[in-house]
Amino acid sequence: MEPSHPADRSYSKEHEWALATSDGLLVVGITGHAAHELGDVVYVSVPKASATVRQFEKFGEIESVKAVSDLFAPVSGEVVAVNDGLNDHPELVNQSPFDQGWLLKVRPSNAAEMANLLDAAGYQAFLSEIGG
Repeated sequence: MEPSHPADRSYSKEHEWALATSDGLLVVGITGHAAHELGDVVYVSVPKASATVRQFEKFGEIESVKAVSDLFAPVSGEVVAVNDGLNDHPELVNQSPFDQGWLLKVRPSNAAEMANLLDAAGYQAFLSEIGG
């Protein structure tokens, strides 16, 4: 069963989430729905710190036993940290998609982009629309 989607973050229709932190950064990961649909994650490819990502554009790939899927940035900005723990333990994306399985920390370049994302209720409604 897939986990519920926490109300403290924003969601993209590409199944990524963004959580604002007190230091002005955004933590980025994939949703519980995406982790559930992917199956067992075996590899995650993300950009290095200091790279720039653009909202809704591809920033990496995630590989599971089922498929390789693209990762899309929920916001634009500079990558300031990556979750190096996923190198040795990519399964954290499945086990804890909203906590230990985070992918990136981004310093957003345009806070207004957050308005392009969905809240948890909106994301759940979107999943219902697509049959998820």
